[in-house]
Amino acid sequence: MTSNPRVAIGLAVLLALATTAVCAPLLAPASPTSQSLDEGLRPPSAAHVFGQDKLGRDQLSRVIYGARPSLLVGVVTVGVSALVGLLIGAVAGYRGGWIDLGVMRVVDVLLAFPGLLLAIAVSAVLGPGLRHVVLALCVIGWTGYARVVRAEVLSLRTREFVESARALGASPVRVLRRHVMAHVLPLLAVQASFGMAGAVVAEAGLSFLGLGIQPPAPSWGAMLNDARTFLLIAPHLAIFPGAALMLTVLGLNLLGEGLRDALDVHANE
Repeated sequence: MTSNPRVAIGLAVLLALATTAVCAPLLAPASPTSQSLDEGLRPPSAAHVFGQDKLGRDQLSRVIYGARPSLLVGVVTVGVSALVGLLIGAVAGYRGGWIDLGVMRVVDVLLAFPGLLLAIAVSAVLGPGLRHVVLALCVIGWTGYARVVRAEVLSLRTREFVESARALGASPVRVLRRHVMAHVLPLLAVQASFGMAGAVVAEAGLSFLGLGIQPPAPSWGAMLNDARTFLLIAPHLAIFPGAALMLTVLGLNLLGEGLRDALDVHANE
């Protein structure tokens, strides 16, 4: 699988993001909150490779620490959403009937709202903060996984190997766990890769609007918001967090595309 260049690039980006987030105290040259007001808005230099922001804080350190909320939101949101979507979608697809109908109507209602706007509404009601960002994204994130899993289970439940397992007396839980999940998990892996990219972008967007992680803790979205006022005189404030966000999302999307090809996942496209 890693012979696929897109998978290799995506895994490298994901590994780099995880390493940066976990080892931030070792990698950052300075504290991300340490201020030097007399050095505000200074451009990149030997002492500060990414320059300094309006409060004189080291931009490289803030970009490095900004990987932490992005990774945390991406991993937790994808993990919770995938688990909930897997359980709900598998039950709906396997049982069918009114359970399937009810689940899909709930999914349709949630999907009727633009995802980011719904996340903004939830975050606005609950208040700003990283936990509320994760909760807001999980509220809408599980729907995509549920639809994918349901569609796959619907196509699998009439297959011969599933019918044989039923004839031998296997319980629905055993059928799903032993015979259906092997076909569903590759779909979930692809969906999770794209979902993590979406979660990183959503976290940046909510932080940009002031609904995510709160100052002085660094976040790529909040850094981009702070840079708006100084784009002409200090473009480095936007370039480096923007580049970090772009490379992360690009790498995760490449990982998803590579996994889709490597695992030969073409269902529901």
